[in-house]
This record gives sequence, structure tokens and C-alpha cells, in this order.
Amino acid sequence: MEGGLRLQTRRALLRHMIPQYRKASTVKKKSKLLDAFTATTGYNRKYAMWLLNHAQEGQHPPELQHPRHYGPDVQHALFLVWHAANCICAKRLIPYLPTLVEALERHEHLHLTEECRSQLLSMSAATADRLLRSQRKGGQRGLSTTRAGTLLKQQIPIRTFEDWNETRPGFLEADLVAHCGADIEGGYLYTLTLTDVATGWTECLPLLHRSQEAVLAALQRVRTLFPFPILGIDTDNGGEFIIDTVIAYCEQEQITFTRGRPHLKNDQCFVEQKNGAMVRQVVGYDRFVGEHAYRQLTELYRALRLYVNCFQPSMKLLSKQREGKTVRYVYDPAKTPLQRLLLSGVLPVQKQQELFKVAQALDPIRLSQQLELLQQAVFRCAAGCAPFVSSTPSAPIRVFSVETCTAGNISAEKSIPDSAAGLHTLTSQLGMRKIRAHLLGTMEEQWQEEVIRGSSPPQVSSAENPARIS
Repeated sequence: MEGGLRLQTRRALLRHMIPQYRKASTVKKKSKLLDAFTATTGYNRKYAMWLLNHAQEGQHPPELQHPRHYGPDVQHALFLVWHAANCICAKRLIPYLPTLVEALERHEHLHLTEECRSQLLSMSAATADRLLRSQRKGGQRGLSTTRAGTLLKQQIPIRTFEDWNETRPGFLEADLVAHCGADIEGGYLYTLTLTDVATGWTECLPLLHRSQEAVLAALQRVRTLFPFPILGIDTDNGGEFIIDTVIAYCEQEQITFTRGRPHLKNDQCFVEQKNGAMVRQVVGYDRFVGEHAYRQLTELYRALRLYVNCFQPSMKLLSKQREGKTVRYVYDPAKTPLQRLLLSGVLPVQKQQELFKVAQALDPIRLSQQLELLQQAVFRCAAGCAPFVSSTPSAPIRVFSVETCTAGNISAEKSIPDSAAGLHTLTSQLGMRKIRAHLLGTMEEQWQEEVIRGSSPPQVSSAENPARIS
């Protein structure tokens, strides 16, 4: 023990005690000063005596000069690659580094010498984290709007986080994220997030409102986005999921429908992680209201799905090893959702070649730049503090263009006319229920052709095939 004092305090006390100790004329005075010094600092008496007699040697230990191994070129390349990967942690970045460096060099964003490339690709995750430490920032938290569903949840089996041992793509976790800002009152947009457990493939769809019609239409739409068949959906206990129309739809399409335990987010751990890493990190915590913000958010998610699924590696937990009081987590090497999907072997060869060509053609730098422009366009749609009033759109919708992510100038902006400019006042005056039919009727024209897509399932009306309650 050293008296509980910080090192700086002990050194300041030592500097204050040295003149008195050296000016003491008798051994008795020096002994009293030494007793007081050891009692205050907790030092051993012999060590304290040595410090008082050899102050310069004790306070200034020789510093070891280590030569700098990574020069400015390597650090600059690391910063560029790190920003292109959306500032992910080094344990996810380093395994994916060869693929990402090759993509940046192919699109002429990175020019490395052989020595620089060798040093960059041989860098450890700990070294990369140390070099990137000054760039990290904190975040904030959002509000929960989940409300318990009806008694129909008794008909839906529970699946906990320990039951997920699926290795075949197709089993999804689904959740809603509320874009309500700091006030959950009134109407606002939602994001439906669906994450595949086996591969991490994630799709996000905006919802104008939280209703059974909007959720059912989004589930039908998302089946055309996933490049593999949907086999199962696991949700929380929110009333937007635990409804007869969703149950009937899953039964008709032979989709396994399960739910997690109430108030336990760990049961939806995969989609909860994507809510933070994708929706909250990109869209933020502002309030979004109205069709103008809805359409702009749709364009943002069209770009985000390509960026995350093709260029964002993640690690999967393989096992937990308990060693006494310590639990050691073992992860697999970081891979992108596209890499995991291609390694799964569930896709036909033609589909694999199509996805591989898309990934090769996409430029991660141009894609991230266009994603940032779309993000700024979404931020301009943020509403004020009033819970029922949305901000008036002052700019046309910025549309995501795949062509600008492969070649050309990223600053070229396409726009589409905002046909819903007069709809915001109508929403606040008449209410959402009276214009819901109009919104559902115009929703289909929002969806544009995607470069990565799945099959097109038949459309099912919410009134067809009522739920079977046994």
C-alpha cells in the first residue's frame, strides 16, 4: 500500500520534503521528517530514504525510445480504410482488410507500395485500435415504444437467445425502431429491421405508421429483398406483430413464427445489435413525420442495405468458455453478410455469381459518400418538437443511384417531385386513419428496382385467410 495517494501527489510531496530533509542538521530531525514522509505516502522506510537522497534518479526514470514501426503512409492508409468501413472496431476490420484494400485499389482510391501494403496487412488488431483510439466517439440512447400484444401471443411459441443454433440462412429476427425524438406522443415514422441469424444479412424498411396493414405490407416487400427464402420470423411481443393478420400470413406462406420473452431484449439480440449499428448510427434519434421523410428514408435504406451487407464485416459468437470466474468468448473471423451467404451454399451458382459481380462492381468509397449525402437529406427532414406537426419539405427527394457507386461523379444529384407536399397538413387535420387507404395505394410506386433482390411472392390481402386459433 502507498497511502492511497496518486503518483503525482507523492511526487509533489517528495519535491516539498527534499529541501527540509537535506537542511536538517541532526539525525533526529531527519528521522522525524522521514517518519512523516513514510506515514503519508506509505513508502517503505529504506525506499523513502533513497528517494530523499537521490531525488533526480527516483523521479526521472530512463525512458525507452522505441522506433516507430508504422510510418505516416501506413497510418494514412489505415485511416482511409477505417473510414470506408464506417469506423468499425479493429477486430472486425483486420480480417476483412485484404478484401477492402483490394476493392479500394481496384477503384483507384488507394495506391500502396509493396512495403506499405505488407505492413498494413500484417498489422494486429491491438495496434490498429491503438492508432485509431483518438478517432472514437460516444453515442446516445433512444426511447422504447413497444406495447404488449393481445392474447394471441399465447398461440405463438417462445424462442430465447439460447435456442438460436440455425446455420441455414432464412431465419430472421424482426423489430421496430421508433423515430419519435424525445417525445413518444403523436404520430411518427418507424423502421422495421429484419436480420438473418445465420449470415447477418439485414434489411430496413420505413413505416409511415405502426399498424397491421403497414407491417404486413413491409413483410411482403422484404421477401423481395432478401436473396434467399424466408423460413422463419422471430419478433418481440409488440402489438404490431402479435396480430391475426401476421399469424395468418406466416401460416399461409409456411413461415415459422416465434416470439421472445417479454421485457428481455437478449431474446432478440441479433436485431437489437443491428438497430444500434445501422438505424441509430445512421438515422440518429431525431423525430421524423410525414410522407416526405418516409420517402427520403426509403432512399437512404436502399443505399444502406448495399453498404452494410457487402462491406460491413461482423463476428459471430462460437462458444463461451468459463475459466473460474472469467468467461472467455470465442468468435469466428469477421466476415460480411455477403461472404457468409456465399459460403453457406444455399444459393444456386447463377445467383452466387450475380451477387459476386455486384459486390465487385460497387465502389465502397463512392457508396459511403452517397450514403452520407442521403443521410444529410434525411436529417433535413427532421421535425420540430411539436408531436403532431412535421417540418415542411424545402427540397426535392434525393434519390439513390447505383450508377454513381460504380463510376462517374458522386455530386450529380437526381431528384423526384414530392407529390405528398400537401399531405402533411391533411395528416394533422383529418388523422392517419382517414388517409391510410391513400397511403397504402401509393406505397407500391415508392419501391424501385434493386440490384440485390429475391423472388417476388404473391401479394396477400390482410383480410384473406384469417388466423387459425386452435
